Amino acid sequence: MSEKIRLSTPLTADKARNLTAGDMVLISGIIYSARDAAHKRMVEAVGRGERLPVDFSDQIIYYAGPSPAKPGQAVGSVGPTTSGRMDVYTPLLLGQGLRGMIGKGDRSPAVIEAMKKHGAVYFAATGGAAALIAKAVIKYEVVAYDDLGAEALAVYTVRDFPAIVVIDSSGRNFYDEGQRQYRRL
Repeated sequence: MSEKIRLSTPLTADKARNLTAGDMVLISGIIYSARDAAHKRMVEAVGRGERLPVDFSDQIIYYAGPSPAKPGQAVGSVGPTTSGRMDVYTPLLLGQGLRGMIGKGDRSPAVIEAMKKHGAVYFAATGGAAALIAKAVIKYEVVAYDDLGAEALAVYTVRDFPAIVVIDSSGRNFYDEGQRQYRRL
């Protein structure tokens, strides 16, 4: 693994191309969050020819839904959810300009191909570290689908949000590379 890379949003195509599977990053700036139900609504909206609630060009989406904030906090615990649940929706959102995703677990071959086509990257956040991740969130605001509660589309302002590049824009997969090291022939 490399030293930590400080990454500021927006995540441009050039920034994404310079990231390599295995890079540890600290993300600062604006990221969005949404889970399954919000993804479904966004894809349905595009299917009807409607505009998305936000412009995802060069943006990062975090697959998470926070617990309620305690006094003095922007959010409560906010750990990653399983990314594979968004795989059916992801290629369309990548086509809308989405450049990065944060979650946990593997991605489907269709998502990886769409990432390569659109120059996107997939980051992993540490599962089980939701309270620590919440400390990186400075501000949280729901921007669409507020009826979905914690699963709504929201915008976060983050400082030094810790993540690892799992799949880079060329399709190199850090999960696969890590497993290869331990396989017996």
